[in-house]
Formats: sequence, structure tokens, C-alpha cells
Amino acid sequence: MLYRLRTDFRLSIITLLAISAILGITPFAVMRFLQGNVLAGAVDLGIMLAITAGTVYAWITGDTARSGFAMALVACGGAVTVGALVGEPGLFWLYPCLVTSFFLTEPRYAIFINLAAVLALMIHGVAFSSLVQMWTFAATAVVVSCCAYVFAHRNENQRERLEHLATIDPLTGVKNRRSMDQELAMAVASASRNGISYALVLLDIDYFKKINDQHGHNVGDDVLVEMVALIEQNIRKSDQLFRFGGEEFVLLMSGVDSTGLRAVMHNLQHIMHKFLRHPGGKVTASFGVALLQAGEKPDDWLARADQALYEAKETGRDRIVYASDLMPSYG
Repeated sequence: MLYRLRTDFRLSIITLLAISAILGITPFAVMRFLQGNVLAGAVDLGIMLAITAGTVYAWITGDTARSGFAMALVACGGAVTVGALVGEPGLFWLYPCLVTSFFLTEPRYAIFINLAAVLALMIHGVAFSSLVQMWTFAATAVVVSCCAYVFAHRNENQRERLEHLATIDPLTGVKNRRSMDQELAMAVASASRNGISYALVLLDIDYFKKINDQHGHNVGDDVLVEMVALIEQNIRKSDQLFRFGGEEFVLLMSGVDSTGLRAVMHNLQHIMHKFLRHPGGKVTASFGVALLQAGEKPDDWLARADQALYEAKETGRDRIVYASDLMPSYG
């Protein structure tokens, strides 16, 4: 639960809004029922129930885009309704809604929702005691919306930059091990749910330390970058390449069977033999390959591919070893 709140910004905003709504609106709903203002109390109760339902939907489905948009509508629409029913005191409820709408949904939708809410109150007019108050309210609402837009936009840019730094290998530009762990878990879940086949390939550049020692780390870095470029040019867009660490990489492929997988691996090895070079000659790699088995966990799947890679390196390097060809204890 805490992990999802830390990693999903919009879900955290939705959850925070729900908690704030329950804590902030409940006393007023109770007060209005006690005062006999049943309609206003019912509106408050309806807002809380709608926001709670949207939050539950977001947690269950993970669809924060739709739930966020719906909650922005509910929050601003509810604030307008409260303002129309109770008059001037209800106007203050719109301000927090104008701010949170930019965090709940896309800016273009938030702008439309905010303008519609302000215009609705102005057209209704009952909540205002004078034209001066009405236009003052409109001006301040626009200023609040503009400030919220700037802050939300800047926050989104910074979040994307941090996410990029946290998930992308800076040298090769492919995803790192943190991303790989997430994608493997998603692949296992997808295979269990939809029956899609997945293959995992561990590849390790042969004698990479010798390349670094003899020609320098700059040459080693160039080899890594060139190898990644070669692989990405010869795999499908749906396939994913990760840097596992050092000179070791992981390739995740979906929708492949044993026959097709062997053809793909043979082609990749041929491409590397033909094009991958360093000042001392050609560069080769060892491969460990494992098809995902039914009910297998990500760690076990990765361990089988790693065992196949170990076998490839122990039996001469520049080889492709399939986990299914090893002893039963290895897969």
C-alpha cells in the first residue's frame, strides 16, 4: 500500500483528497442535518460518497486517469452546488477544488472544469452579494487556477525527470535493474492472466574485463553502447532490453515459442559476430535463455536463465544455452 502511494503520484493525490474530504466535509454535513438543512447535508454526503467510490475504484483498477477526472468533476461540481445552496460561505469550498483538479486530471481538462465551475456560480449569482464580490471572486479563482497549473506542470516535469533517472541506465539508455524487476513481475502476471508466453535472455559480453584492461574503459563503454544499439535494431518494439549490471544485460520477449525463440537468438548471435568489434578484434557474448513456465515466480525464472548463462560461459563462451536443454534440476 505504502509502495503504491510512493510510486503513483496521482493515486496519492486521490487518496489524500478522499481523506481530506471525509475529515473536512463530515462536520459540516452533520451540522447541516442538525440545523434541518437536509438538502445541503445530502449534497455533502453525496460528495463524500462519490469521492470515496472514486478512490476505491482507483485502488482496485489502477485507472487513476478516469477516476481522477471523475473526482475533479465531483469536487468542483459539489463545491458549486454547495455555493448555490448555502450562499457566500459555500464559495470558499471551491478554492481547494480549483487547486486539486490540476493534480487529479490533465491540465486541459482541469482548465475546462475550473472555468465551468466559476462560470456556473457567476451565472447562478445567488451566492454573491454584489457585482464587485462576484468579479473579485472570479479574478481570484482564475489566479488560483493559474498558480495551480504552473505548480502542477512544474511538479510533473520534475517527477518525470526523477523517474527517468531512477529507471534508465545513463550510459546505454536502456532500462535498469529496478525497471526489470517491475517488468518481470508484470510479465508473470500477464502470462498467468492471458496465457501469453514470455522468454528471458541473459547475455554477458565475453572477456569484457580484458577489453577494459587492454584498451581502456572508454572503449569498453563504446562496446556496450554499440551492442545495445545492435540488439535494439534487431528486436521488436514490444521486446525490452535492460542493463542487469556491468556487461550483463537482460532481454524480455513476449509472444514467442521455442522454435521462434531459437531463430531469434541465432540471428542476434550472427549480428553480433558480424558487426560488433573493438580495437583488438570481434566481440562475442554468452547467452542464457529461459521460457517462462506455468506458475513460475520471477526470481525462479531469472535463476533458470542465469544457470543457462553460467553453463554457456563454463563450456566455452560465445554460446547460446537454453534452460530447457539442461538437467531437470535446472529447468
